[in-house]
Amino acid sequence: MQEKVSDSLVGTLVDNRYLVQSRLARGGMSTVYLATDQRLEREVALKVLHPHLANDEHFLDRLGREAKAAARLSHPHVVGVLDQGIDGHTAYLVMEYIKGHTLRDVLKEKGALSPRLALALIDPVVEGLGAAHAAGLIHRDIKPENVLIADDGRIKVGDFGLARAVTTSTSTGALIGTVAYLSPELVLGRQADARSDIYSVGIMLYEMITGKQPFDGEVPIQVAYQHVNSAVEAPSAEVPGLAAEVDELVQWCTARDPEQRPVDGNALLSELRHIRTNLTDPELDLQPPAAIAAVAHSPAGLRPPAQPPASPPFGPPTPAGQEQTEILNPAGQHPTEVISRESNPTTVLSASPRRPGQFGALAPPPEPDAAFGDGDDDDAVPLSKRAQRKQDRDAARAQSKAASTPVRSLREGNSRRRGLLWIIVLVIAALLATGAGWFFGMGPGSPGTIPRVANKTVAEAQQLLATAGFQSSTKDVFDDDIQAGLVVGTEPEAGREIRKFQPVSLFVSKGPQLFPLPSLSGLMLDEAKNELNGAEMALGPVIETFSETEPAGTVLAQDPPAGTAARRGTPVGLTVSKGPEPIPVPDVRGQEQGAAVKALEAAGLKAVISPETVNDKKVPKGAVVAQEPSSGTLTRGESVTLTVSKGPKLVNVPSYIGKQADDARKALEKLGFEVRVNNVLGGFFGTVRDQDPVNTQVPEGSVITLTVV
Repeated sequence: MQEKVSDSLVGTLVDNRYLVQSRLARGGMSTVYLATDQRLEREVALKVLHPHLANDEHFLDRLGREAKAAARLSHPHVVGVLDQGIDGHTAYLVMEYIKGHTLRDVLKEKGALSPRLALALIDPVVEGLGAAHAAGLIHRDIKPENVLIADDGRIKVGDFGLARAVTTSTSTGALIGTVAYLSPELVLGRQADARSDIYSVGIMLYEMITGKQPFDGEVPIQVAYQHVNSAVEAPSAEVPGLAAEVDELVQWCTARDPEQRPVDGNALLSELRHIRTNLTDPELDLQPPAAIAAVAHSPAGLRPPAQPPASPPFGPPTPAGQEQTEILNPAGQHPTEVISRESNPTTVLSASPRRPGQFGALAPPPEPDAAFGDGDDDDAVPLSKRAQRKQDRDAARAQSKAASTPVRSLREGNSRRRGLLWIIVLVIAALLATGAGWFFGMGPGSPGTIPRVANKTVAEAQQLLATAGFQSSTKDVFDDDIQAGLVVGTEPEAGREIRKFQPVSLFVSKGPQLFPLPSLSGLMLDEAKNELNGAEMALGPVIETFSETEPAGTVLAQDPPAGTAARRGTPVGLTVSKGPEPIPVPDVRGQEQGAAVKALEAAGLKAVISPETVNDKKVPKGAVVAQEPSSGTLTRGESVTLTVSKGPKLVNVPSYIGKQADDARKALEKLGFEVRVNNVLGGFFGTVRDQDPVNTQVPEGSVITLTVV
């Protein structure tokens, strides 16, 4: 259901693409809007991060990587991540829009679910997790709020990527919203893997079946402490008659040691489906007390129709003339006593509680051979069921024997002796009652309320507890918010009323838990980021510098140094190589060879002289006529090849004396010479009278002088 509230983002266009239509929900990390993707013309869920996350550059960097990883996962039971970006001060994720409700809504409405419905709802969740685990993704925040149920019945797991990014940017103490489903290894600050998600699934399945979470407390640290130190109780303790296979499934998933859990979602899925296939209809349709209580408080039209009383499975057939009465428990679910009425209506033949699910308003009675027979089909059912059936048969035989034993003795004894006996019994009873009254009224058994002791010293807290009549013991725990040496809380929690002889544990802060920083020097930048994510540390400022020895992208140093003890989320600054510093290539053409070599070496480059020399009429012999490369940049120690001139080449000068001046000029210029004409008497005849030089070799481009008459 969409929230109709005033919101400045409603009606705006995010990133020139997503038109915000309305606000759907608001949580601790983000606000979710219904938006229209104007490019693809479809409805999407736009998750806008709160400012304290949107302004954290390191978090946004992690979120981008996690969102890309989640976007690569395409599965029918995982909410698809479609886009991620930043528009000004608005950081957002775009996901599939699932029109419907969450598993939390279902639990609020129904209280608890039958095993059939609970296993059917958890199946697609486990299948989606199995696909994610196979792709290397871990959710880390499985809870009913993240299980989305579409109006058309599709079930999807949401918030992949965001959960991982948030948990890697915060400490354990910040995971208050999800502490009810937090695995022991995450409480202890250890690395999460697929089995951490399995633990959360087990806690969620327990809640679906019983209508309550296995652990509760006044403050999150109390719940976290129970995850680490207490085993999850079998759900059948809250739902009598629950199939042993369901108990085993929940306790397998919630084992405190990850090694004792299914390795991943796919391993759990196969066992889950095996159990769903092999449970009987009565076992699958067993109604938990919490579900019956929810129905009892619902309008009459919503309650299940009453069914006729069932025949009792225990004891002999009812003799003629006897009237049987079934007394139901307060929820109206199961009979607790069978009373035989003849002349004396109070003679009790059986007062043993019956196993829920055997008969009554919500389940049919078992077949007679199931209660009494030898069980010819025992070999065809699992060992847990065979053991349960044996217990049922033993209980039936015991109840039958009790029913056949007379309650009253027909022989009358000495009335005076009997009276004295009664006086002694009454005196003893009075003394016991007096002692019990003192013990439970004023003594150690009297009730008391645990005082609030958070943020107090241990001495102050112990004094407060002693004044209230409690004995206490201390246990050290890590806490990111409370100063070391002060009390974090108690177990049981403050405000709870208990008997004064019951023990009270004081949780004393050791301060934040510190972890050694990993060594990042020598790693590539992406590898260093992954190491920081794995150690749940943050990426600090990245400084780039030139390095002549390490390739670009290599981490040269870190601050704080490796091995430093630090909190989770501590930013670690990195100095990263930009590779060797580029050196501009100097132009040494025209310089004498020795001078050119010195100029290159001074710049940090190496000069290489080409073995071949070339003639050049403009560059003197011994000077550089060409270089490769002639411009651009090189790195220190790289080479520049120099070509040296051997000066202009020598050309033979033929004699043109006696020839016409114009013809001589053209011929000499064609040979590469420069021609000068000296006219005598005006050069009237145009004949070359003299030439200088003549009939010798001179450098190309030399000047030839012609005397013309």
